[in-house]
Amino acid sequence: MSEYSAVEAAEPDTVWTERASYIDRVPRPIAMALLFAAFIGIWQFVHVFGLVSPIILPSPIEVAEDIVFVGKNLFSGGYMLVAYWITFKEVIYGFLIAMTIGFSLGILVGETSFGERVVLPYLVAIDTMPKVAFAPLFVAWLGFGISSKVALAAFIATFPIVVATAAGLHVANDNARMLFKTLGASRWQTLFRMKLPTGLPQIFTGLKIASVGVMAGAITGEFLGGGKGFGELIRVAASQLNTPRIFSLIVFLSIMGLALFWTVVWVERRFVFWHKSSVAGGPGL
Repeated sequence: MSEYSAVEAAEPDTVWTERASYIDRVPRPIAMALLFAAFIGIWQFVHVFGLVSPIILPSPIEVAEDIVFVGKNLFSGGYMLVAYWITFKEVIYGFLIAMTIGFSLGILVGETSFGERVVLPYLVAIDTMPKVAFAPLFVAWLGFGISSKVALAAFIATFPIVVATAAGLHVANDNARMLFKTLGASRWQTLFRMKLPTGLPQIFTGLKIASVGVMAGAITGEFLGGGKGFGELIRVAASQLNTPRIFSLIVFLSIMGLALFWTVVWVERRFVFWHKSSVAGGPGL
């Protein structure tokens, strides 16, 4: 063994690596199951010892029984399926409208000084307003039908897409911009062939935030503006102090929201496969 090899073998490895904690070594399915079991256990403990009134917080068994009831009604084509379908349309239509408006305004803000200096301050001012307060206005303008709920859902979900799109257009570095300019690319060619592909990770981040906000907008619109969706069923159950029904309806609304969120994540993985996101888009999710 040479002198250099002997010294190299004697020296410790200087590359620093962070060791995962014990809790991070637990497989994800087991960790999620344990966390869920702990949550149910605490819930049952609170119910058994009467720390909270049963009228306000029913037992997990009561909620599970009502979840089964709601599920049977949905799969049998009952009135809850009709309500679920109405809420689903409100969410999807609102999300599509938010994507269209948000993407267009994001390009305007990110690509033009007029959009950044003139349009963006108004958008920020509108976003700082309590959006729930606009629900009565949408009802007055569009009526008690599905249109007012779609409008409120799109209104809440638009701003994250605008900000994410504008931020994504500024991700490309100066060298790439100079290269396209040197090659004689037009402004539109630079936008669609360099800026948008480079900014897709940021754009999809805005879409994931919007997919959560659009659910809140649709349900809030049903609370305040009537309707025939799941939000109305929750309002009726609350007026009757039927808390197990409220919990079960919330569970099925969560399933809808998760389906939309993971659809966006799935599309992101197909179009932005070269980018490893650490939030709801990483290889482990």
